[in-house]
Amino acid sequence: MAVRFTILGSGSGGNCAYLEAGETRLLIDAGFSARQIRERLASIGRAPEGLSGILITHEHGDHIQGLGVLAGRLQVPVYANRLTREAIERQFPAARIPFVQFETGAAFSLGGVEVRTFSVPHDAMDPVGFVLSTAGGDVGFLTDLGHATRLILERVRSVRWLVLEANHDLRLLQDDLKRPWSTKQRILSRHGHLSNEAAAEVVAQLAPGNLRRIYLGHLSRDCNRPELARKAVCSRLDALGVPGIEVHDTSQDVPCPTLELEEP
Repeated sequence: MAVRFTILGSGSGGNCAYLEAGETRLLIDAGFSARQIRERLASIGRAPEGLSGILITHEHGDHIQGLGVLAGRLQVPVYANRLTREAIERQFPAARIPFVQFETGAAFSLGGVEVRTFSVPHDAMDPVGFVLSTAGGDVGFLTDLGHATRLILERVRSVRWLVLEANHDLRLLQDDLKRPWSTKQRILSRHGHLSNEAAAEVVAQLAPGNLRRIYLGHLSRDCNRPELARKAVCSRLDALGVPGIEVHDTSQDVPCPTLELEEP
């Protein structure tokens, strides 16, 4: 079974990824406009009409911006837990979104993909992370969380490919003049966002193991730089003496190259 994975975009202004396993075609979040998502799918030769479903981590706009138009018009099934579904329905009251509700912590199958869900600490109604099990191995999503609990680390320990938040550089955030102190406190809280150093600690807890590639996602435009995020994670891996783990940037503006997942 051919398995392909593309991050269509990731950043503090929009997040969306695409996973294809045989005939199963999934979006993970829909944080760009429906038009942008269509254009980014077209760049890899796909269209939203072919989607089997959309998995939603939580209801913040940078993860659901295009959902009302995309899922409402095309009637693509949207998988979300109850509190997230209710929050989305309040944001898109006129959209007829075909929800499929799951319980946080549950696992379910979508064609050739097993979806495992787990709770993450973030300032949303009931945010979740995902591990998607495919014939090419497990893919993990940790895009918005204030800290990595023991439960989270255990849930993603099987993954070969991990999308991991590296939202901010601590010094750049502290020096930022655009954000009031209250916003900085929220970002730095245990229900906020991972710093580069916190992301590096997550990687250290998972390595060595199955992990082969990390995508650093959800970078702040103002309070981070790709080279700073990479340096924090790569320096930690070097200090641990762990070889063989690739560290890649993501961009909010353009999709990452498609990765073909080969069987372990």
